[in-house]
Amino acid sequence: MPQPLASLSPSLVDQLVHLDPLFGTILEAHGPAPDWRRPAGFTSLLHIILEQQVSLESAQAAFDRLQARLGTISPPALLSLSDEELRACAFSRQKTRYARELARALISGQLELEKLGDGEEAQVRAQLCAIKGIGQWTADVYLIFCLDYPDIFPVGDIAAINSVKELTGLVDKEAVVRRSQNWRPLRTAATKMLWHSYLCRRGRTYGQ
Repeated sequence: MPQPLASLSPSLVDQLVHLDPLFGTILEAHGPAPDWRRPAGFTSLLHIILEQQVSLESAQAAFDRLQARLGTISPPALLSLSDEELRACAFSRQKTRYARELARALISGQLELEKLGDGEEAQVRAQLCAIKGIGQWTADVYLIFCLDYPDIFPVGDIAAINSVKELTGLVDKEAVVRRSQNWRPLRTAATKMLWHSYLCRRGRTYGQ
């Protein structure tokens, strides 16, 4: 997770509690969730790609190694590294390919990240997912952390799904997704509360 800037506003949390009592359970146990955000752009999207299907700690370690090697992370700087140099930064073969695809898309103008925040969610999602290595989960996390779209629930996120299961006793993902419809139009804030619960129940520290 990125470092929190502040907690979600009390009024927003109150709205969530009104929509579903499970958020009252989270609030009573752990307080309001941090309002995690990351700056929009290449480095954040690359970091999210590194977080695919690995622990947050592993992704952070790879990102930190890349930053130590390059200083400033940019598409041209990343492309200047050989596959061997990226492997030394703990990039897998797959993540190396995805990182290069993203860097090339930005250099060519195929993807213009600075313009994404002005588009409809479906349009933004389609542009992101047109790049090899970016799927729905990566798009969801970028929409939540970097573009602050208000009504995103990442159905492919294990932590969010498991958090609902732990709090409600629901046993299958489809039931969780159905329940998430009750949280419209505040599913982004709901997701942050669910991540908050997931981390707190495991004694995890924000930023890990």
